[in-house]
Amino acid sequence: MNTAIYIAVMALVTYLIRMIPFTVFRKKIKSRFLQSFLYYIPYAVLTAMTIPAIFYSTGDLITAVIGTAAALILAYFGAPLIVVAVAAAGAAYIAALLLAA
Repeated sequence: MNTAIYIAVMALVTYLIRMIPFTVFRKKIKSRFLQSFLYYIPYAVLTAMTIPAIFYSTGDLITAVIGTAAALILAYFGAPLIVVAVAAAGAAYIAALLLAA
């Protein structure tokens, strides 16, 4: 029974989050500053959620930094996302193996 209540509350919250901007902002936003600000919000939120997860994922800061460095280098040179992700995980894993030895 509690699970159904939790799901209903989360559905309501999700609906309100999506519905309120459509009801509040009926006219097109003409402010260049506000448009620019709203454009970067998804990137900022994604970064704020991802960066802490990266550095706490391995349990060791050194291996997390090595994996992040590998990902940044490959992404800088235009590698596909799957290659960046696999190489970063592999670099962190190999670093953990080398540090444990």
